Amino acid sequence: MDVNRKIHFEISERKILLRIFDVLSVLLALYVVGIIFNFNYFNLSTTNYYWAIVLGIYLNVIGTVFEMYSLQVASNQYQVVKSIVLTSSSTVLIYLLTPIYTPNLPTNRMQIIFFYVAILLSLLLWRLLYVNYLASSRFEKKVILICDKDQAEELVKGLQNVDPHYRVIGYVNSDSSAAEDPKKKKDFVKNIAIDKLESFVVRNSVSEVVIASQKTDGITVNLYNQLIHLLENGFIIREYTQVYENITQRIPVQYVARDFYRYFPFSRSNQNQLYLLVVRILEIVVSLIGLSFGILLLPIILIGNLLGNRGSLFYTQERIGKNGVPFKILKLRTMIKNAESNGAVFTTSNDSRITTFGKILRKSRIDEMPQFLNILKGDMAVIGPRPERQVFVNEIAEVMPFYETRHVIKPGLTGWAQVNYSYGETIEDSLIKLQYDLYYIKHRSIFLDINIVLKTFSTVLFYRGQ
Repeated sequence: MDVNRKIHFEISERKILLRIFDVLSVLLALYVVGIIFNFNYFNLSTTNYYWAIVLGIYLNVIGTVFEMYSLQVASNQYQVVKSIVLTSSSTVLIYLLTPIYTPNLPTNRMQIIFFYVAILLSLLLWRLLYVNYLASSRFEKKVILICDKDQAEELVKGLQNVDPHYRVIGYVNSDSSAAEDPKKKKDFVKNIAIDKLESFVVRNSVSEVVIASQKTDGITVNLYNQLIHLLENGFIIREYTQVYENITQRIPVQYVARDFYRYFPFSRSNQNQLYLLVVRILEIVVSLIGLSFGILLLPIILIGNLLGNRGSLFYTQERIGKNGVPFKILKLRTMIKNAESNGAVFTTSNDSRITTFGKILRKSRIDEMPQFLNILKGDMAVIGPRPERQVFVNEIAEVMPFYETRHVIKPGLTGWAQVNYSYGETIEDSLIKLQYDLYYIKHRSIFLDINIVLKTFSTVLFYRGQ
């Protein structure tokens, strides 16, 4: 069988590509500027090679904060230009202000301008090349789904909404109880007859076949033989929940029913005493810094609360913590008095109960600062699933049997769900957040923690709080 497939980069490969070429393009631009102009601020040699390493680290870290490595941002020309300007400006400023690890500040101010323009233009040119070429349809990943007809649209959107380069071009109906008639109704994606699967895959340069069917009787002998033949000829066949987790970085609990626990054991970090000790020490340090910053803002907060909230500054609320043990969470007031006189309800995006000053506190996440006290007490962690109230835990757990799994670790001030999904005001939103929380519990590590911290900075800087 002639296998002719186009080049495609996986999500992780694209992000690595972006990070490497960002650094290479900047170093190349600085080298060219040094040759053409009288630019000597950044002259690399065997004795100062670490200047380039520090610059590369700054670019990657600050670029992460300003979302340069989000594939959705990287593929959008307007958003990536905005991100590049912010990243370049912040990188140059911090680089100039750390002369211990970087060159001494130049006496000639034109050197600073050359440095900034070289970084800005090199990133712009390379990223525009990426948007118009590497992020184009030339490098799409073509995929075939094997699933029930009534699931096709939901399954396709679940993947394509996250990775703009992952394109499902057709599906094979695995529902044996339904009559298969491709011409009867217009499908969300092309319906492929089972006996045409193999030829369709070859003809359309399909990269992989994804099996999403949960019904074993849907995988007929004919379909099974074709899948084996494709596998023998080098085509990739994967299971949907595995693909979903890799692409979305969420656990697809809605598709695995009561087989959920086959996706675990949980991350070893949850029982790693060294990891937990280091995290606890860092939590104490971060909490003390956060409380100190909060004390500096306290006069402004007091005035804003007096004028905008007209109620007590602080309030407590019972939340569910680790192992289902309740605790009192401390927050700054953002709602009117007696906001829940008619009972507990989810907060909505334009909730009339939130005061004008309360909106500022929520958007900037300042309302969460008192929770550093909860962290010092040990009720909460800096990173973990957000703690929920018992009434909502009971309500959501009736719909999602796995919801209380998130209580196996301490709740957090920020978390994987908070930095990836901005708002949750319905049961459906809670399901999505649960998927992110379980992903964190499964993959918990120092690297994921660092990623969450950087994304939290993005949330605060772009004013995306709830």
